[in-house]
Parts: sequence; structure tokens; C-alpha cells
Amino acid sequence: MTHPFKVEKELELEATPEEVWEAIATGPGLDAWFMGTNEIEPREGGAARMTLPAFSLESTVTVWDPPHHLVLDTGKAEDGRLMVFEYLVEGRGGGTSVLRFVHSGFLAGDDWETEYEALKSGDPAYLQKLAQYLKYFRGRRAVPVSAYGPQVDADRAWSVIKDALGLGDEVAEGDPVKANLEGLPALDGVVDFVSPEFLGVRTDDGLYRFIHGLGGSVVLGHHIFADVDQRETERAWQNWVDGAFA
Repeated sequence: MTHPFKVEKELELEATPEEVWEAIATGPGLDAWFMGTNEIEPREGGAARMTLPAFSLESTVTVWDPPHHLVLDTGKAEDGRLMVFEYLVEGRGGGTSVLRFVHSGFLAGDDWETEYEALKSGDPAYLQKLAQYLKYFRGRRAVPVSAYGPQVDADRAWSVIKDALGLGDEVAEGDPVKANLEGLPALDGVVDFVSPEFLGVRTDDGLYRFIHGLGGSVVLGHHIFADVDQRETERAWQNWVDGAFA
């Protein structure tokens, strides 16, 4: 049995519609704020693919109207699952834009409500990262970095992560972060996002996201705006999360 769902979010972005389009409708643009490594064939009917170490998601471009309207549709799976991602971009004065994002479709399985709750918290978190990218790193290429930790309860996850980042129990946006993580370059930045499931850190060369995700899994989803080797960097972060939660 499938269940319909919809997540909607509207936000103002410090970028022109053309700059927003570059971020949402190209592989390099998506690599700077979304999940994994991305490819989009720039036309209606074109193929789109998001690739992560654990899985990939393929979809079709069903609306291609740059720089105002983009729709990606995964098509219906055998179990009835379907996801549609719609982006509507409207230019405003002063080089800003308003983005209306609609994520809809059908969820399958007995735990669909849990997945829906994860989407309701995760979608706004990624859109906030898009806003941070456009404000601080617009036009720069990123190296997307992912790593995966164990399934642990939220208290354990945030205790380990906050301690590693030199943060206390109460964390707020704007808090300074100075951390020396084993096997990794020093992190020197500020907290730029806080929610029950996400903790974000922005540095001069990166957007770092620490996530307590669906099913209690610890996930790292970073975007580094520097000339680093993706595989080596992912290996270093994976080694860190393995050691931190050993």
C-alpha cells in the first residue's frame, strides 16, 4: 500500500534566478549543496542521477524551463514509490530570488510515516544549505564528501559529535567551532544550522553537515570548496566516524 506525501518550502535566496538555476539544475551546482554526486541532462526528457556510496537515485526531467521551473520525476517503482522534486524560481529586486520547492509523491512500506517525518526535517535542512552555498560560495566548485556511522540513539550521536567539535550541550547558530579531528584538517568556522537531526558548520572552504538520520544512523554530508581528492577525503572522514563511535 502506498501513501501520498507532500513537503513544501519557500525561501528567499541571495542570488539571481540564473544563479539559482545553475545551483539546482546542473551537476556541479547540486554537488555544492545536495546529496552525493549529481548529473543532469539539460533538457525535457533528460536523465538525472544522484549517486551516493550507499545508493543511487535516478529520475527524469519532466519540466525544463530555465531559469524558472524544473521538475524531476523518479517514476513509479514496483512497490508504488514515487518522488517528484519541483523547483519554481521567481526573481526579486536587488539580485535576489524566491524559490518555492515542492517534494511530493508516494511512500511505500509499513514505516512510511517515519520516512515522511524524515523528509519534513531533511528537505528544509538541505534548502538551508543551498541558501548558505549561494550566499557564501556561489559559483565555486565543491567536492561532495559522504561518510556513514553506526545506528545509535540521538543522545549518543550528538554527545560524540558536539564533543568532537568543541561544543557544549546547548548549540546555537553563530557559535564558533574550532576542532582538531584525528586524521583531518582543522575545522575553524561557525555553526550555521541546528535542528534535532542536523548540525551544520561553515568554514572558509566548506559546508559540513553532521546528521542523525532515518533509523538512527549517523551520516556525514560535507561540501568542500578546495582542491582535495574526493576518495582520500571520504576515507579520512570515514576513518574518523568509525573511530569516534568505536
